[in-house]
Amino acid sequence: MSRVQLALRVADLDASIEFYSRLFDATPAKRRPGYANFAIAEPPLKLVLLEGQPGEDTRMDHLGVEVESTDLVASATNRLADAGLATRIEDNTTCCYAVQDKVWVTGPGSEPWEVYTVKDDARPDLEGKTSLALSEVSGDGTCCATDAADDMSTTQSKEKQPAAACC
Repeated sequence: MSRVQLALRVADLDASIEFYSRLFDATPAKRRPGYANFAIAEPPLKLVLLEGQPGEDTRMDHLGVEVESTDLVASATNRLADAGLATRIEDNTTCCYAVQDKVWVTGPGSEPWEVYTVKDDARPDLEGKTSLALSEVSGDGTCCATDAADDMSTTQSKEKQPAAACC
């Protein structure tokens, strides 16, 4: 089953976890330093919370579609490239406490979208801990933020695109 992902950058991770737990009547599926995600069955949604700066308003970090397999990521990559979209592939990337295969595209308003699959968990020993200093793979999305223009895998436009966070 595929599901849409919404990744939010929040100033107060604990308060956000409490709010979204109540809103969706769910508990986080994963909780790591600076990071939490909810795997919500109805509506099918992967809600990702990334710790931002204190006092900042919540903002959208990126959007995504989680799929079940690497084959589906490859199929999406081909479909997106055939549709004329510039793609950026990341295989076996460790990001937001998971090993993933993914492809990135950027929407017309500079919104980053990923199609991805989670291949394995990373750092399960940090479940429930809160200090970012405990992990080299922090939940702030910088673990796989790169200059998309350097990694474009198609011959589409290589204009400067914003770096994307990941989950």
